[in-house]
Amino acid sequence: MTPKFEIPRPEDARKLIPYFTMRPCKACESGWIDYFIWADYYRVRYYEVKDEALLIIMKNDREYFAALPYCAEEKIAQYFEILKGFFNDVLEQPFKIYLADEEGVNALGLKENAEYIVREEEDFRDYLYDAEELRTLPGRKFQKKRNLINKFLKDHEGRWEYRDLTCENRAEVMAFLDSWFPNHAEEDADGATTLQFERDGLTSVLQDCCHMTYRIGGITIDGKLKAFSLGTYNAREEMACISVEKADPEIPGLYQLINREFLTHAFPEAKLVNREDDMGLPGVRQAKLSYNPVAFEKKFMVSQKTFRGEAVEIFDPYEDEVAHFGETG
Repeated sequence: MTPKFEIPRPEDARKLIPYFTMRPCKACESGWIDYFIWADYYRVRYYEVKDEALLIIMKNDREYFAALPYCAEEKIAQYFEILKGFFNDVLEQPFKIYLADEEGVNALGLKENAEYIVREEEDFRDYLYDAEELRTLPGRKFQKKRNLINKFLKDHEGRWEYRDLTCENRAEVMAFLDSWFPNHAEEDADGATTLQFERDGLTSVLQDCCHMTYRIGGITIDGKLKAFSLGTYNAREEMACISVEKADPEIPGLYQLINREFLTHAFPEAKLVNREDDMGLPGVRQAKLSYNPVAFEKKFMVSQKTFRGEAVEIFDPYEDEVAHFGETG
């Protein structure tokens, strides 16, 4: 079997979504929509084995890498080998996976497999929260969050509203993003605007939302959208995956309010919340820890030690350095 990978299009979403919950996985990648938002940035390609598996490969500036297969747990080893064969025989490079979820790594026994280097990527572990705690913000540990929300409610009494958003609100959301992104422009090491890729990806999924099953909500002040959040629901894990949360940073309490209201209205059935990783950024880490996570979803880099009898030179895009693993065989 030689997979023929395709570019993901919004109209592919509905047929691909079921694969993401075919096996246990609490990673944000099981929420599926990140692959569509960041499709251009990571040059995402997919191969579907109908009703059995979804294989995904991506590419950074230097190399291809893959996601762990999305399939039934009892078939993950089979499709892992198919991906490995594609990398070795078609791409003619060693097999690499970045941000492999812990459930898949354990199911494959990769930590005990001498053929691979398996290294935890601590900066990219996902933060997991008790959903009911984020909806109710109980006790002293959430006192600061409640204080900020109460300040917002006092300052904007009678002027704000939470609204479920739909395809009909595309123009309103895009107008908000047009004002939000210019004030948060950050360039990566290559000079490309990372946030521009996110904006373009969001534009694509919002324009074609009729093909997708995400949930979206926003807060207006005086009738104007000032915050919105977008996420998906993993029914297998009873987990809300929050992929996007943006608000006017000049309004105290607004981020805390959209966090609470979005979960309350959009995901009343969720027992767990995945709010993704902190990318190793101290400010983001502090903010995520302040919501008192109940657990973390670990992620791993997986790479072949040797390829065609020679030690592999491994590029880690998250550390931007070259490391050598394995011995010449």
